[in-house]
Amino acid sequence: MRDVTKLVLYTRRDCHLCDEMKTVIREVGADVPLELEEVDVDGSRDLKKRYGLDVPVLAADGEEIARHRVTAGALREALRTRQAGRHGA
Repeated sequence: MRDVTKLVLYTRRDCHLCDEMKTVIREVGADVPLELEEVDVDGSRDLKKRYGLDVPVLAADGEEIARHRVTAGALREALRTRQAGRHGA
């Protein structure tokens, strides 16, 4: 069984780049086990201050792996690299 990667997507409503990134994540998630939590930065004063208009931001285990845009290939590679690092490969 492959490990499930837990992702957090910092997003906001009516954000076309956020919608594009969600589409890529869903595409990759069709064949890579992952869990996605979406966090609306406008729901927190701290997150709104931290990210401002600089969304979407995708993080895995608290580490940023993509900002603004990501391709399916780049996301798969980032996840593969993280997986290899967890297993000491």
